[in-house]
Amino acid sequence: MMQISNDPASNKHSLLNVMHRFMAAANNMDETIMVPSLLRDVPLEEQANNNYEEPRFPSNKQMDMYEHYLLLKSIKNDMEWGLLKREMSSGASFLEIAVKQEEQQASVKGELPVEDNADLEHQFHYHLRGLFGVLSKLTLQADHLTNRYKREIGGGNFMR
Repeated sequence: MMQISNDPASNKHSLLNVMHRFMAAANNMDETIMVPSLLRDVPLEEQANNNYEEPRFPSNKQMDMYEHYLLLKSIKNDMEWGLLKREMSSGASFLEIAVKQEEQQASVKGELPVEDNADLEHQFHYHLRGLFGVLSKLTLQADHLTNRYKREIGGGNFMR
């Protein structure tokens, strides 16, 4: 008989562990950054010539550290409290909107709608891989933002 461990920490590659790492990094960021307004107008990437490789933050416009802090905090809150209703006028939740958009994209590509698609396991694994990748990148970004804040305010010797 196969035994399943009730301790999610026993498997470092579990979704719960990846989620906990992001939440811990976001909480650390939130606890460290006591004055978020100091992050305003500070470029996200440093201009220094050092050997430290900073994570790249792709976007259409240049975000400052404050905007990125708010983004990470918002994602953390969505994970912690669930998906709130985003479109009050239509009453549709974010999840319902996302499913509808995915169905529309599938019909444009000529794929079968989600209800008719028998390969739910494939869809699950595809989205699970994406979630792992996104949460891992968000964790790195939260850690980077925390460490960068410490360097900006002169607390770099306390970096973890």
